[in-house]
Amino acid sequence: SNFQSTNSICTMLQSQPSFMGAIFVCVLLTTFVLAVQAGDFYKLLGISRDATSKEIKKAYRQKSLEFHPDKNKEEGASDKFAEIARAYEVLSDEEKKEIYDKYGEDGLKQHEQGGGGGGGFGGFEDVFSQFFGGGGGRRERNQERQTPDVEIPLYVTMKQLYLGAIIEVEYVREVLCLNWQECMKNSQECQGPGVRVKMQQIAPGFVQQVQQKDDRCVSRGKMWRSNCSQCPSKTTTEKIDLTIDINRGMRPGELITFEGVTDEKPGYTAGHLHFKLIEKEDKTFHRDRDNLYKTVEIPLVDALTGFSITLKHLDDHEFTVNVNDVTECDHVMRIPGKGMPRRNGRGFGDLYLTFEVDFPDKLTDEQKKAIKNILSSSNQKDEL
Repeated sequence: SNFQSTNSICTMLQSQPSFMGAIFVCVLLTTFVLAVQAGDFYKLLGISRDATSKEIKKAYRQKSLEFHPDKNKEEGASDKFAEIARAYEVLSDEEKKEIYDKYGEDGLKQHEQGGGGGGGFGGFEDVFSQFFGGGGGRRERNQERQTPDVEIPLYVTMKQLYLGAIIEVEYVREVLCLNWQECMKNSQECQGPGVRVKMQQIAPGFVQQVQQKDDRCVSRGKMWRSNCSQCPSKTTTEKIDLTIDINRGMRPGELITFEGVTDEKPGYTAGHLHFKLIEKEDKTFHRDRDNLYKTVEIPLVDALTGFSITLKHLDDHEFTVNVNDVTECDHVMRIPGKGMPRRNGRGFGDLYLTFEVDFPDKLTDEQKKAIKNILSSSNQKDEL
């Protein structure tokens, strides 16, 4: 090929004393060869290199009808038709056209092979369907499909989210039977899982791609054989054990994901299994992100004179809260570092205590008089 010839010349030039000059000549020579090659597809369609997309499309339509095998019976017409289709496939795609203009057809083939884009004349049926009907392009049919993801609620206690936990679960799924590949046969009409494409003539010189749903198609070029004794039902039931690791401080609504473990199906990759954390209601604390909230009821005498209370946390450790001042009803007290663990491992949130004062239902006359005297003398001292 021109590329091989150019490489040979470049190798010889690089062995000469003037290496940098040889490199410069080599680059110029390669550019010239690529420029010559870049003109082939344009020549096939009879257009210039600066042709617009509309002009490219118009030229392809004319050339494809001229050399269509059903219309042109001359020897070599079908090959010419395939070459024209390939030219249009490249020139109508901005990315491929740019690569072709820079590196020629060999460079384009290397790009397509490296990127899984195919190559050769594989795009004939797709570009022709753009004009004469048919559904789904090659890229869409080749796109890897996946069985549906599954989301399962996982109910956990606030204590488990505070301490962290490991939970073992059993999951039941459908997996491909052992010899499932022996039940497949080649079929050019299968263009992907559940997709079958047939070519049919709708008029002299005109063909149309017809896309049909066919569950026997399991992948591109592969069809499931009916009544296959090796794997009659395609899949079998399997139980798998999963270990769910709940990190300290995780929050309700977070997902713990196991990738590729849902149902299997021929031609598909298995989807992902998500466990969604649902926090059970706690009798002692209420949670908001990393902070905890608790309501504490205190008698009136404690609200007036101060108090000390001992509380038990989620991990059963006890701590003491001291209050020396008068506590108003619905007063909120913040206790730093007594909330939930932070997910990043850097400390804890805060605990907020709301105090509700329990007033007595009734007072005796003596109690009323004593309280009045105490409060009256306290007010007189404040005035002084």
